[in-house]
Amino acid sequence: MQTKKLGNSDLQITRIGFGAWAAGGPGWEFAWGTQDDADSIAAIHRALEHGINWIDTAAVYGLGHSEEVVARALQTWPGAEPYVFTKCSLRWDADGKINSSHSAASVREECEDSLRRLQIDVIDLYQMHWPPRDNGPQLEEAWQTMAALQKEGKVRWIGVSNFDPAQMRRAQAIAPVTSNQPPYSILRRAIEAENLPFCLEQGIGTISYAPMASGLLTGSMNRERAAALPPGDFRSRNPEFREPKLSKNIELVDRMKNVGARHGRGPGEVAIAWVLKNEAITGAIVGSRSAKQIDGIIGAADLALTPQDISEIEGAAAAVAR
Repeated sequence: MQTKKLGNSDLQITRIGFGAWAAGGPGWEFAWGTQDDADSIAAIHRALEHGINWIDTAAVYGLGHSEEVVARALQTWPGAEPYVFTKCSLRWDADGKINSSHSAASVREECEDSLRRLQIDVIDLYQMHWPPRDNGPQLEEAWQTMAALQKEGKVRWIGVSNFDPAQMRRAQAIAPVTSNQPPYSILRRAIEAENLPFCLEQGIGTISYAPMASGLLTGSMNRERAAALPPGDFRSRNPEFREPKLSKNIELVDRMKNVGARHGRGPGEVAIAWVLKNEAITGAIVGSRSAKQIDGIIGAADLALTPQDISEIEGAAAAVAR
């Protein structure tokens, strides 16, 4: 599979990475609902079989459980070890309530906890999951600590997630930013205005998440399934999965199915390929809950959309936006 250099690092990552958000399982605020660990491990193994060489997770996914599942998958994987990316700055209390935390002590403790759960000696990319909610000076405190962890060899490279250009500039004044991880899809294009041009100019890699809009663009989401999403699935609270937006989104997916049919690909692969066509995007994080889902998206890595394809997709997306 084709690879691309991630920012200022020595990491050559595949254009698609495995996203382990859903592997966290049920019972926390941003869960995807019930998830079988064996299915998650099988999905990770299938991704690696297809040549994907990086896994993105976070401490908060499943309140630590996602990292533990990733560790189990790596322990039983006989091939070359993939890069492991994880995140800090979101913690939880005894009741599972998630809080933002950016103190030096917290970042250090989180790093040690992630290393223990992942059962690895070094994290390939350590990312600040979110900036401080008040946009205050703890951004600098956390970033200084992450830079120190890099010098100490606990992590190889350091990046951010959900940062805007002004926040990345603040971090860069302390230590280089390897990458940013924002949401990006045909339905969420806000980062095109300033974020992506800034990262491209500064040599900061961009690994985008939710290229299929949390499963909305896969072709498997219909009105009945959206209506039946359980309360434990965070998507049940997402306006994109409810009317009046849902019908327009389904129409967009139908257009993407037509585009995909010309290439022998599914709508989810078209959605991912649309993200990857942007030169500022180093790689896209694709979450999968089963090996079968991996088989259904892997073709996006080498799908080259034509100008006609793009015009058809973007025209349909504009109708959704209205």
